[in-house]
Amino acid sequence: MTTALHDLSATTLLDLYASKALSPVAVTQAVLARMEAWEPHIQASYALDTGRALAMARESEARWQRGTPQGPLDGVPVTIKENIATQGVPVPLGCAATELVPAATDAPVAARLREAGAVCICKTTMPDLGMLGAAMSSFHPLTRNPWNLGRNPGGSSSGAGAAAAAGYGPLHVGTDIGGSVRGPAGFCGIFGLKPSLGRVPIDPPYPARVAGPMTRTVADAALLMRVLSLPDARDHMSLPYQPIEWNRLDRELKGLRIGLWLELESGIRVDPEVRAAVEKAARTFESAGAIVEPICPWIAPGMLEGIGSFWAMRTRMDLAALPAERRGKASPAIQWAVQRSEGVTAEQLYRAHAQGMALRAATVAATRDFDYVLSPVFPQPAFGAEQTHVEYEGVEPIHQASFTIVYNFSEQPAASVNCGYSADGMPIGLQIAGRRFDDLGVLQMAKAWEAMRPAQRSWPQPPQAAA
Repeated sequence: MTTALHDLSATTLLDLYASKALSPVAVTQAVLARMEAWEPHIQASYALDTGRALAMARESEARWQRGTPQGPLDGVPVTIKENIATQGVPVPLGCAATELVPAATDAPVAARLREAGAVCICKTTMPDLGMLGAAMSSFHPLTRNPWNLGRNPGGSSSGAGAAAAAGYGPLHVGTDIGGSVRGPAGFCGIFGLKPSLGRVPIDPPYPARVAGPMTRTVADAALLMRVLSLPDARDHMSLPYQPIEWNRLDRELKGLRIGLWLELESGIRVDPEVRAAVEKAARTFESAGAIVEPICPWIAPGMLEGIGSFWAMRTRMDLAALPAERRGKASPAIQWAVQRSEGVTAEQLYRAHAQGMALRAATVAATRDFDYVLSPVFPQPAFGAEQTHVEYEGVEPIHQASFTIVYNFSEQPAASVNCGYSADGMPIGLQIAGRRFDDLGVLQMAKAWEAMRPAQRSWPQPPQAAA
């Protein structure tokens, strides 16, 4: 069966462009047609400019016809999460309270993609200020999961995850401060990488926040990392640039020591289907020669609550910077964070901030003896589209990000790759984490799993196409 143009991988597109067997214009038109079929149902896009996308594709087509491609992504469609500034486009941060001021310049990620010749199809949606692991936004329409329109695509890179699963081209970029790339990747059945802090320059930089690729294949993510990891002086927290061989994805598994983390001590239960899928993946690595050992939970009481309190105060300050008449337009989740931070003393705020460093130390200590650690991405498959989280009595919502948030604070690379499906057909994400700076190793492990895992189900189709 012939693969539809919107479903072709970036690596395949580049080969076809080079042989002049395919045009970037035809591919861009196919992606735009796919969006037209899906967007009324999943609402994953923001600032779609069809004319501009086609103009970029025509410019790319001319370069390929001359045999002078501009860069390693010339003519490949890409979407960019809306909190990553692109010149001339407002950055609402998913929040109706934000003033819509056009961005003066491209942020580092957008600048590298433009320099590489990528065709920017659109921006993608996110919840208010990126502070939810769900899609609900006071600015954007509700983004839904293509696998089941009644389910959530996760957050905060909600639109990117949905767009990748729906076929809005092969390359998508999200951001992640507590699981915002890996959560949507897990819920939407795609691949997502949270790089080591500083591996991908961002602006403005912030502790624990990274930008990373969200794609259908590990090879496409590696291709994207080749571009995203290029240096940019605006990120004063970025790592020294390394010319990593991102396409070197083969890896011998024999003898690797792998930790298996399956339990949480916060009162959150890991769904039996999620646990079974992750355990099955671990056994597959074991059968390939890896040594798999269980890891006990290491998140001490108060750690995540402290981080949640600090982030609530940060949210309060972000909202306070806006005109008073606009603040009430923020979502109920943001208003809750503001209320939570009322009356916090300087001592309490200091202790809350210190929990981030405590979590960092605990995570590094718990994982130090392992080459890689396997775990679920999220304790359950995707929850309801209109939910912001799963309710657990007496447990703060931040605990549902336990498996992912630890690696933001330890600065270690971690990825989500699909490892199965629930009984009702929702994808289940396997998280693979590595030691700090071993971004390539995490990609290699994910590529190895991609080759070993059972056959994947077909990507979801727009409702009218499935009828």
